[in-house]
Amino acid sequence: MSNIPEDYHYSSTHEWIKVDDNGVATIGISEHAQEALGDIVFIELPEPGTEIEARAEAAVVESVKAASDIYSPVSGEITEVNEALIDDPQLVNTAPFDDGWIYKMTINDERDLDELLNAEAYADLCADE
Repeated sequence: MSNIPEDYHYSSTHEWIKVDDNGVATIGISEHAQEALGDIVFIELPEPGTEIEARAEAAVVESVKAASDIYSPVSGEITEVNEALIDDPQLVNTAPFDDGWIYKMTINDERDLDELLNAEAYADLCADE
């Protein structure tokens, strides 16, 4: 079973989100997702300042197997992208919940988080795949 941190929220499309004490949300893809993709070779990052709706395409991850869209789990404004991924996209493979984060954003409505899965529900989803 993949690592699934308890204090994160998850989407059914395998993105994770963690909101810090200042209300900044960090988004990436789960360990389960990066394992399914295989070695990641390129990431198309979103533009800071972009307003994005929940479930809209935010980024693209390309692996040796396929390209996969990354969807925003919540609505808000993208405030920062992980520039380290430009030179080292495999950070998503080696540290998907740490150095492999993709972007940060402010959330328009924190009630969007209620639509996401907790760790237990996400583990059940992964087990069914």
